[in-house]
Amino acid sequence: MVRKFFVGGNWKCNGTAEEVKKIVTVLNEAEVPSEDVEFGIVILFEPHVTACNPSCDLGSLNLMHRLLFFFGSEVVVSPPFVFLPMVKGLLRPDFQVAAQNCWVRRGGAFTGEISAEMLLNVGIPWVILGHSERRSLLNESNEFVGDKVAYALSLGLKVIACIGETLQQRESGSTMAVVAAQTKAIAAKVSYWDNVVLAYEPVWAIGTGKVATPVQAQEVHLELRKWLHDNVGAEVAVSTRIIYGGSVTGANCKELAGQPDVDGFLVGGASLKPEFIDIIKSATVKRQQ
Repeated sequence: MVRKFFVGGNWKCNGTAEEVKKIVTVLNEAEVPSEDVEFGIVILFEPHVTACNPSCDLGSLNLMHRLLFFFGSEVVVSPPFVFLPMVKGLLRPDFQVAAQNCWVRRGGAFTGEISAEMLLNVGIPWVILGHSERRSLLNESNEFVGDKVAYALSLGLKVIACIGETLQQRESGSTMAVVAAQTKAIAAKVSYWDNVVLAYEPVWAIGTGKVATPVQAQEVHLELRKWLHDNVGAEVAVSTRIIYGGSVTGANCKELAGQPDVDGFLVGGASLKPEFIDIIKSATVKRQQ
């Protein structure tokens, strides 16, 4: 069973053509561990034994898996729509490109929207859906996000599906209820999870300088994996990559990456800076576990 470390860079609504070219140059010149080198451990799943935390129960799993991690990372950067073709043309071949959104169905009279078909037509393999900024600013509901994820997947796009709670929700103790409801809306429409990366991004940590502690991140990621096991299936729970987003930097990435159920990052502001390379390299922490 393979969970390759995943690092996404969400450039949001930032950059000029010249600035974007400079960012791509930094990425192209960076020396990062080869994604082709892997290591693994064999884990026997029994009651009260899990791949992610031996002290946590995912249920009675009588399966033998070889859980592999890669020294390197799968890297996907997401520039604004207008720069997608340019970045795709200039970017090194071992890194990929994602759009920051796409429409919920086939194109038509939807002014300002970009369809999944359009992304595929210009060779874009990934899309970010359900980001908290779209949920809050554009009132995208859980169900709407679920529909968007399902439609994008049905056409062959790979999806970074975002979930996360607000500060008020965390302080009220409803974090897991919120992220479970968001995940449930996706699971209700999706049966094939191989092309889904689940991004847990606590809203209170996005762009605020605040960051979930490694313990907080691991707690939510582990509970999400348990939810997937109980509601989707054991194989999906083990194989789905759950990444963390929310003020990830070169300074805190290694400690976060060291958590057993943190399979990578979705990075905002730091993905526009040279420290993004340090975040990519944090995949090597998995080798030491």
